Amino acid sequence: MKGDKLEEQDPKAPQPTPGLRKGDKLKEQDSSPPQPTPRPRKGDKHEEQRLGPEPAAPQQPTAEEEALIEFHRSYRELFEFFCNNTTIHGAIRLVCSQHNRMKTAFWAVLWLCTFCVMYWQFGLLFGEYFSYPVSLNINLNSDKLVFPAVTICTLNPYRYAEIKEELEELDRIAEQTLYDLYKYNSTALEARSRGRRDLRGTLPHPLQRLRVPPPPDGARRARGAASGVQDHNPQVDRKDWKIGFQLCNQNKSDCFYQTYSSGVDAVREWYHFHYINILSRLPETLPSLEEDTLGNFIFACRFNQVSCNQANYSHFHHPMYGNCYTFNGKNNSNLWMSSMPGINNGLSLMLRTEQNDFIPLLSTVTGARVMVHGQDEPAFMDDGGFNLRPGVETSISMRKETLDRLGGDYGDCTKNGSDVPVKNLFPSKYTQQVCIHSCFQESMIKVCGCAYIFYPRPQNVEYCDYKKHSSWGYCYYKLQADFSSDHLGCFTKCRKPCSVTSYQLSAGYSRWPSVTSQEWVFQMLSRQNNYTVNNKRNGVAKVNIFFKELNYKTNSESPSVTMVTLLSNLGSQWSLWFGSSVLSVVEMAELIFDLLVITFLMLLRRFRSRYWSPGRGGRGAQEVASTPASSLPSHFCPHPTSLSLSQPGLAPSPALTAPPPAYATLGPCPSPGGITGASSSACPLGGP
Repeated sequence: MKGDKLEEQDPKAPQPTPGLRKGDKLKEQDSSPPQPTPRPRKGDKHEEQRLGPEPAAPQQPTAEEEALIEFHRSYRELFEFFCNNTTIHGAIRLVCSQHNRMKTAFWAVLWLCTFCVMYWQFGLLFGEYFSYPVSLNINLNSDKLVFPAVTICTLNPYRYAEIKEELEELDRIAEQTLYDLYKYNSTALEARSRGRRDLRGTLPHPLQRLRVPPPPDGARRARGAASGVQDHNPQVDRKDWKIGFQLCNQNKSDCFYQTYSSGVDAVREWYHFHYINILSRLPETLPSLEEDTLGNFIFACRFNQVSCNQANYSHFHHPMYGNCYTFNGKNNSNLWMSSMPGINNGLSLMLRTEQNDFIPLLSTVTGARVMVHGQDEPAFMDDGGFNLRPGVETSISMRKETLDRLGGDYGDCTKNGSDVPVKNLFPSKYTQQVCIHSCFQESMIKVCGCAYIFYPRPQNVEYCDYKKHSSWGYCYYKLQADFSSDHLGCFTKCRKPCSVTSYQLSAGYSRWPSVTSQEWVFQMLSRQNNYTVNNKRNGVAKVNIFFKELNYKTNSESPSVTMVTLLSNLGSQWSLWFGSSVLSVVEMAELIFDLLVITFLMLLRRFRSRYWSPGRGGRGAQEVASTPASSLPSHFCPHPTSLSLSQPGLAPSPALTAPPPAYATLGPCPSPGGITGASSSACPLGGP
C-alpha cells in the first residue's frame, strides 16, 4: 500500500515490535525508552492527515503555581497548615509532636487552657471598659473671680394691707387657742378679756390637744428605771398628750391628725397653714408693695471699698422671710469682680435687725438671713441660707469650686435640663433644687388641683385655699410624706447638672460694736439714718462676705479606661499568653473564615451530589470516583506512576495491556481517502 511504501523509504524509523497490533502502539511507546521525535518528511503528509491531531493533555498545576482563591481540602490539612505557619507561640508543637500522642495531648491541653485564661482576662478588661469608670482630676487655678450673688432677708414677714383684717382675725384666734390650751394671756388678750368669745369656730382645722394612750405599766417602770429621773412636773403631763389639728379628704371618709410633741412647733405650723391660705387670696394685679426702702434695712453697703447704689441690688418678697435684697444678681448691668482676696475687698453690709410690726407666731427669730448663690440660680432661703445674729459681726470667707461631670454612659447628669421629664417653673437655669421644687409643684397641681404658694405656678392654676379647695391640706401633708420618701420619684427624675459651681463658706463671729465703741457708733447711726434703738445691741448687725483666696479648685471627670487603654491592655494580655501581635489576631480570623468556607463547601458538595447530579446522578459520580488510576490516560496519572512505568527493563503488567478509552475519537472521524469529513458521528473505539 501507499502507506507501506512511505514506511520503507525511511530506514531510520523504528521498526514495530513483532506480535503487536495497531492498537498496541501506545503500550509499546510507553514501555520503550523515550526516543527523539523524527522530523516529518514530505511523504508523511497523508499519514498525518489520516491520524489527525491528537487532543492536548490538560496541564497539571505545578508546585510553584497558585490559584487566586484556594481552600484546603479537609480540616486536618487546614489545621496542619495553620500550626506550621502561624506566628502564635506553641501552635507548632501540636504538629511537631504528632508522633508522640502524650506530648500532643499535653500541648493541646496547655494551648487550650492558655487560650481560655487569656479570654477570661479579655472578659475582665471588657467588663471594666463597659462599666465606664471615671477618674477625678483636680486642678488649682488662680485668676480674677466674678463675685457671686448675695441675697439677704429681714426675717420680718410683710403685712399686706389687702389681707390685714384676715391676719388680725387669725391673730385673735391664735391668742384664744393659746389661752385654751396653755392658759396663756397676752397683753392684747388681757385688754379684751371681758369680751372674750370662742373664735375658733370661724376657722377650719382648729388646734386641739390629743391624748395619747399611756404605755403599759411594765414599759413605764422599765423606762423610769432606765432614766433614773423622777418626774416632778406631773401637772404638765407632757408624755400623755400631743398638739395637732385634723385634716380630712373631700368626702370626709379619711381623716388624720397632724400632731407635734412640741407645743411651739404645733402652734407655728398651725399658724403657718392658715397664713398660706390667707396669702393665696391676694389679687393677681397686686399694687406695688409698701416695701421698706434699702436705707431702712441696710445702713451701709460697700463693695471693694466703694459704696453700693440702687443699681447693684434687686428686691423681692418672701412669704416667710419678708423683704429680701439680692446684690450682684443677674439683673446687675456690671457684675462685680474680685481682683484681691481679703475682708476689705468684698461686700460689707451694716443691717438693721429690729422687727417692727412683725408676726410673732410666724417668725420666732430675730436678725437676718443671708445666702450666697450664683447669678443664674434662685435664692432658696430654706435650703441654703443661714441666719445672722444681732449685735454680732459675721465674717464669711468663700472659696470657689467647680465640678464638671461626664454625661452619657459615664454619669447620670444633664447639661441644661432639656432631657429631664420635669418642666422648669423657675425663671432661671437648671439646677437640681429647681427641678425638685418644680417636680413637687407639678405633683401638687396634678393630685391636689392647686399650686403651693411658695413655688411658682403655671398659668391658669390657682394657689391652694381651703375656701376653694377644702381638702388641699389633707392632700398636701400626704404628698409631703410621699415626697420625703421619694415615692413621687422627684429625686430620681431630677438628675444632677453636669457643670456645677459652688462656694465653700466658713464663718467667724465677733461682738459688734464693742463696749468701748458702741456709744459713738449708735450716735452716728441715729444722726445719719434716723435710727432710734430701744435695745441697741439687738437692733444692728454687720456682715462681711469676701474671697478667702483667688485660687479656685476645678474638679473634672475623665474616662479611666479609654479605647486606647483597652487596646493596650488587650495587646499586653495577648503578648503575655501567646507572645504574638495584631497580625496573629488576623491569622486567627483567617483560620475561622477558612473553617466556615470549608464547612460550607462540603455541605454544598453533599447537597449537589444528592439532588443536582447531571446525567446518571449519584451513580455516575460513584463510577467516576471508583475508576482506578491505571485505566486513565498516561497524562492523567500522577508523576510517580509515569516515572515507574517509563523505567527501562520493567515489563508492563497484564492490567495495563488493555487500551485506554480513546477520548480523541469523540471528535470528527477522517474519511478513508485521507480527507477530513464533515460527519458528526463518533469514531469506533478500534480506530478507523
